[in-house]
Amino acid sequence: MSPGPDMLFRTLADPTRRAIFERLCREGEQTVRALTVRSGVSQPAVSKHLGALKQAGLVRDRHEGRQTHYSAQPGALNPLIDWTSQMSSFWQRRLDALDDLLKRMDQ
Repeated sequence: MSPGPDMLFRTLADPTRRAIFERLCREGEQTVRALTVRSGVSQPAVSKHLGALKQAGLVRDRHEGRQTHYSAQPGALNPLIDWTSQMSSFWQRRLDALDDLLKRMDQ
């Protein structure tokens, strides 16, 4: 079962986790060490953030010898995309109704 929007929002609410996920999306697979170098936080902190991202299904790990490589799983964002699409439709209908009301009031 994939995580729902609540878990994804909570996971991505942390700016460091979000930055790690974005970096993996942009630059592709990275080791923990490579992610630590430019993260501004310690290796144990990066590992903890990667654990949270993995639990949310946002990253996948691959072991090669003593190193663990992480890659982004952008498809895991689908529940958020669905939610924002629903909210967009909801608000568009509301704004259209407001626009209609304002036009009737101007007549």
